[in-house]
Amino acid sequence: MAKSAKKQAKSANSIQTEAPAPTKNAAKSTPKATKAKPASKPNASKLKKPAQKSIAFNILLIGQAGRLSYEALLFVASLRSADPDFKGRVFIGEPQPSERWPHDPRIRPVVREALESLGAEILPFQNQHFGASYPNANKIEALMEMPKGEPFVFFDSDTVITGKLSEIPFDFDQPAASMRRENTWPNLELYGPGYSETWKSLYDKFGLDFDASLDLSQPDEHWERYMYFNAGWFFGACPHAFGTRFMDYALAIRDDAPDALVCQEKFPWLDQIALPLVIASFGGGRPGPELGGLDGDVTCHWRILPLAYAREADAVIDVIETVTSPNKLKKIFKEYEPMLRMIYQGRGQKVRAMFDRENLPRREQMIRNRIKREGFWMR
Repeated sequence: MAKSAKKQAKSANSIQTEAPAPTKNAAKSTPKATKAKPASKPNASKLKKPAQKSIAFNILLIGQAGRLSYEALLFVASLRSADPDFKGRVFIGEPQPSERWPHDPRIRPVVREALESLGAEILPFQNQHFGASYPNANKIEALMEMPKGEPFVFFDSDTVITGKLSEIPFDFDQPAASMRRENTWPNLELYGPGYSETWKSLYDKFGLDFDASLDLSQPDEHWERYMYFNAGWFFGACPHAFGTRFMDYALAIRDDAPDALVCQEKFPWLDQIALPLVIASFGGGRPGPELGGLDGDVTCHWRILPLAYAREADAVIDVIETVTSPNKLKKIFKEYEPMLRMIYQGRGQKVRAMFDRENLPRREQMIRNRIKREGFWMR
């Protein structure tokens, strides 16, 4: 393991910042869809832009009882290690108990204390529209409790920071999201609507410019021609404006979808169906090369530990194993069995030895199946 990574881990272990109380706002979303300005031309992000000076921004993760809280702790530890000079606030969105949850979704006190010791702020929020039935929407509902008017970046909790996040030149007036995605939606039916008809029906529903969203370098009816993101990261200028529109669109798609979606499954893809529409409505689009460090040498959306050990770069695994090594964090991470088995008991390295990172199977399912056959799959 790299010496620099070990040195960084000490930095993460030594930080004892008392987090200020999170800012709250009572703004709520409504299911009414709103029209907005058209999306920017899809090739705009590919044009060379003058170098931008990075500005301070806030981070939002979702943390709740169980897996997500341990993943959020790993994220924050990696951020403090890789980018100790990060100036923004780090919020951990925590759903509160209600009839929408069969069990208490709040973070265990020991994990909460560890997060706060690293400077993270717990951000309680109420589920107004979703909950246990669709926890993917937590990211939408938590946005509206973030500081209003302050730039934000959302990350899925199963992400680690491996470089200087604070040096990424985000243009918060042109939101974008992760392109590390597969062809998961729509799932076309024989004799049913194609990609163009399906996506255009959504752009038309919200008064958006469908043609401007197309990547014309891709052939007609090829899935990559149409703007589709992984919701593992996205950003914008104001979390309240972004979150309100995100909820409006998600509810409208759920409750009153265009006819072209009659054969389409909306779950678990609803957030990823709505996300490109929201980004287009704010004049954003596909990320340009200036954001290449995301899903690159600055962040890694590792998703599931066995998959991470199978396919991610050595630098990512070094960060994961280094920032989880301090004793005060180790005893907490060991409470979560996949981390106990994969990180501390060496199963992850056994999975890693099964694969050649230079020649991985093309489909993720093939990687999963092999790990499962060897008895190392867990989440």
